Amino acid sequence: MNHGSSDRIANELRRWIEEAPPGTRLPSTRSLVAQHGASPVTVQKALRSLAAQGLVESRPGAGTFVRPVRRARPHDYGWQTTALGAAASGIAAQRPPEQADSAPHASAASSALRSAPAEAVALHAGYPDRELLPERLVRAALVRASRGEAAVSRPPSAGLPELRAWFASELGTAVPSGLTPPAASDAVVLPGSQSGLSAVFRALAGTGGPVLIESPTYWGAILAAQQTGVRLIPIAGGPHGPDPEELDRALARTGARVLYAQPSFANPTGALWSTDLAERVLKIVRRHRAFLVEDDWARDFAVSAETSPLAARDDAGHVVYLRSLTKSVSPAVRVAGLIARGPARERIAAEAEAQSMYVSGVLQAAALDVVTQPGWRTHLGGVRRQLAERRDLLVGALREHVPSAHLALVPHGGLNLWLQLPEAVDLHRLIRDCEERGVLLAGGDAWFPQEPAGRFLRLNYAGPNPGAFPEAARVLGRALEDQLG
Repeated sequence: MNHGSSDRIANELRRWIEEAPPGTRLPSTRSLVAQHGASPVTVQKALRSLAAQGLVESRPGAGTFVRPVRRARPHDYGWQTTALGAAASGIAAQRPPEQADSAPHASAASSALRSAPAEAVALHAGYPDRELLPERLVRAALVRASRGEAAVSRPPSAGLPELRAWFASELGTAVPSGLTPPAASDAVVLPGSQSGLSAVFRALAGTGGPVLIESPTYWGAILAAQQTGVRLIPIAGGPHGPDPEELDRALARTGARVLYAQPSFANPTGALWSTDLAERVLKIVRRHRAFLVEDDWARDFAVSAETSPLAARDDAGHVVYLRSLTKSVSPAVRVAGLIARGPARERIAAEAEAQSMYVSGVLQAAALDVVTQPGWRTHLGGVRRQLAERRDLLVGALREHVPSAHLALVPHGGLNLWLQLPEAVDLHRLIRDCEERGVLLAGGDAWFPQEPAGRFLRLNYAGPNPGAFPEAARVLGRALEDQLG
């Protein structure tokens, strides 16, 4: 029987349990098999589901019985108010007081990561749709990894040597002649890039140290900085990247030695640095003897432009390079690679090891299996075509149905559009109104390390059900008209 059959049996038994006194013995597995015309495996699956919910308990040799209902009693957690004190970190704690009650979500994390109802159009999330993942490759890789040595052994703290070599070689293919490509020993495997950002900020800037960051930028980097205790110094980032002269002045004025940036398809703006801008920024970073933390999160999501990491043009240790496989392989495979050179690499590796000790060997082996399969490159080519179609569909729908909004850039890659709204718009009310009509949106405020520079939405064109993009744009357009009149 299929998964739905076990759900059906569990639902019918749940209704039966509601009427049965505690301690009542459930019909035997044989009786349930005959009653529902299901296999013993399907019936056992239904019973395990009920047991996991605390509705029944199994007594070996006796059968399965209805569990007594435990009445919940209220708990007083008021003592924690004094013990915890005021919140000192996290995006929620940084929200201006006037937005505290009207904000639709407690934090940017909950906004971007919350699950959407099946009937909703989800434009809020930061992950690609399941259809854009190499599901067949991932499932096969996890099976093979579970049967291998990785399933029962502890991997090296820096990561599996083969996976470290893969991350290094991927970056090495873009290194110009005359420069030294990275070695496997320069790479560290991390449980996702989020933990990597925390380790990098702590190792390179330290608590209270200044870090330059584009504004707007990835909310996870802002969160990592706040939790690490570094001091963020925003640099305005336009649709094509930051102003290098402003960056130069900021490094000189603040004494900062760390810059966090996303040169390729920045989240949320989609900005792609030109070759000229990349070279100018590198020269500035070198002159100030600083570090550039390059977050290459969208390496696998190029749509209509090729990219070359800045780290490929630096062999003196100025660029610390992060590349995650979580979005392109699977959200269930939280694996990222960091490449740094010199003492900085050792400090970052020590911080990463202190945070997580090591990354699951099974996940590392599975990630390596996926990205070294012949079908991986074929898959990425298909994703590129699908992303282009989805992006263009959403762009066209916005231009048709939301004429009062401004789209400064149609990105050449990544997963998102950065839409500016009229200043008179109440952003949080707009998000609530659209959600009531079945369209989930992510407000742009959380992508600013300081006060927002306007009213923005980050829209994910890689989400599920792209056929509903035109209707979602119509909903957004009508909600805007209701506000603006």
